[in-house]
Amino acid sequence: MGQTLIYKILAEHLVDGKVAAGEPVGIRIDQTLTQDATGTTAFLLFESMGAGRVKTDLSVSYVDHNIAGFGPENHNDHLYLQTAAAKSGVYHSRAGNGICHQVHLERFGKPGATLLGSDSHTPTCGALGMLAIGAGGLDVAAAMAGGPFYLTCPKVLGVKLTGKLKEWVAAKDVILKLMSILTTKGNAGWAFEYSGEGGSELTVPQRATITNMGAELGVTTSIFAGDEQTRRFLAAQKREKDYSACGGLAADPDAEYDRIIEINLSDLEPMAACPSSPDNVKTVREIAGVQTKQVIIGSCTNSGFADLMMVAKVLKGRRINNMVEFAVVPGSREVLNMLAEAGALTDMISAGARVLECGCGPCIGQGLSPADEVVSLRTFNRNFAGRSGTKNDRVYLVSPETAVASVLTGEITDPRDLPKIIGIEYPKIKLPAEFTINDNMIEPPLSEEKAAKVKVLRGPTIFVPQTPPPLPQQLQGKVLIKCGDKITTDHIMPAGPYLKLRSNVPEYAKVVFNCFNEEGKPTFARRAIELKEKGIAGIIVAGESYGQGSSREHAALCPMHLGVRVVLAKSIERIHKANLINFCIVPIEFAESADIDRIKAGNELQIDNLLEAIKDRDEVKIVNKTDSFEFVGKLEFSDRDRKILLTGGLLNYTQKKANE
Repeated sequence: MGQTLIYKILAEHLVDGKVAAGEPVGIRIDQTLTQDATGTTAFLLFESMGAGRVKTDLSVSYVDHNIAGFGPENHNDHLYLQTAAAKSGVYHSRAGNGICHQVHLERFGKPGATLLGSDSHTPTCGALGMLAIGAGGLDVAAAMAGGPFYLTCPKVLGVKLTGKLKEWVAAKDVILKLMSILTTKGNAGWAFEYSGEGGSELTVPQRATITNMGAELGVTTSIFAGDEQTRRFLAAQKREKDYSACGGLAADPDAEYDRIIEINLSDLEPMAACPSSPDNVKTVREIAGVQTKQVIIGSCTNSGFADLMMVAKVLKGRRINNMVEFAVVPGSREVLNMLAEAGALTDMISAGARVLECGCGPCIGQGLSPADEVVSLRTFNRNFAGRSGTKNDRVYLVSPETAVASVLTGEITDPRDLPKIIGIEYPKIKLPAEFTINDNMIEPPLSEEKAAKVKVLRGPTIFVPQTPPPLPQQLQGKVLIKCGDKITTDHIMPAGPYLKLRSNVPEYAKVVFNCFNEEGKPTFARRAIELKEKGIAGIIVAGESYGQGSSREHAALCPMHLGVRVVLAKSIERIHKANLINFCIVPIEFAESADIDRIKAGNELQIDNLLEAIKDRDEVKIVNKTDSFEFVGKLEFSDRDRKILLTGGLLNYTQKKANE
């Protein structure tokens, strides 16, 4: 039986374990990326490991999330990251150079290589035939130090793409269609591999839109084969040598998949993810006519040259609707430069667009929050409630085609109607044979001699995270909060104006579960600290798919700081579960999902012989002392997971291994 592409790359990089679905494996990591929202913690932890210079083939530190400075915190972080990168042999992409996923796709990604990033949308580079995986910052720090990355070998779902996209139908509609089929729940432990003659017609930027939003499905990674489309893109980036080394790598013709889904691109129509989840998908036809007051085109999902050139062509000589606020966010300075050279910026600005700095910006609630009670159309990848910075927002996720049609009409509009509305034919945009390359805002690694002289700048707002305390043999805990299904890391750790606190865990921890805090009542943080001071563990109870969304490890790190020792849920998403283990919070899943209904916030729970259970058992008995009943929790851990928990977290485990 032949191999899938994903299994081929895993086998080529295997350090520990066996490449078989469900088996724990450790793989060699060729490249890493970090960004400023997660990178400060990653570099602080990397320094704590005492590894010196990075051991990967290539590591890049990006500044793209908090690039506007309101107070000193953000710039303190930027200077720390710049000097820490110089000290440790890492490339540094400065603020304004672009979004990490877009820039890495353009300048660093390689077919057949492995990439580990401290951002959940790292699989974007799967568009190049790269095995790209998102993880917590501590896992990335360990990879930078030369350690393997451990994961559960995923099952592989083959997505066969047939047919051809029609005019005004976009790659965004492909992934939204898949979201409508599979939803955001139940896909942990899977990886997606795209193939078929329809897929071979998609350009690398189109593929990147699809692999990027695989994160919303909750899968480990998504990948296309490295083929002629890949070669053309890398050649246009003057990096054809990166294709020559590993390009042409594909699944064997007789590869066997755990499941296959076929999508006929010819049958697709414009789609939209309605408020407030990426899987609340409807056709644009179904929701057409809904008024909108804001449209934003950009993010790491749809901010490439072809997308924005199409928008400029539609807007040329026209004016946006008077009641719509419209902004464009180019994904990289390379894209921005090329738009300027082509005159596209003039066309968009003349039509009424605001052009924002190349970065994440509104996608993470950093500006352009919508007004109360208005619909905001965005070409982003997430529309979790409140993520925009406005409570009870109404954010729809759409393609650039749907977005530009709607910005002209002031209401959700099927872009296929534009020819009759404004008399325009679909502008077909071809990728250039050569991109305009300017890497002068990417600082290359220094030599060891020069790096030794660098002084790492740590501003007063930067604190080294504390090491988790060891777990007790008998855990006495109290349920601090009981949540429902699909709790995201945005619910746990708000971004927006609070993201600047990411390097100061004691301060950032004060807003854990801020969205659930009630005015006039003690906050989650206050309740947790009061328990911690009494020696009582905090426990979080949740439903399905707890911890979906961003890879931000602060959603584990900050609760750990507050004394949370257990998360008890129906199911926990892959990256967040790994982060909980790394920071010595025990992730336990209900053996019987109905047991969650018997637990209330404030209940006292007790787990006897916790350490013995973690050591070698798959289940643990939990006693609800408040209501006098027992139930069973599942401990689904690898041997390494168990050792990490028993050692007091990944940092302690890594240091112990180094000493041994």
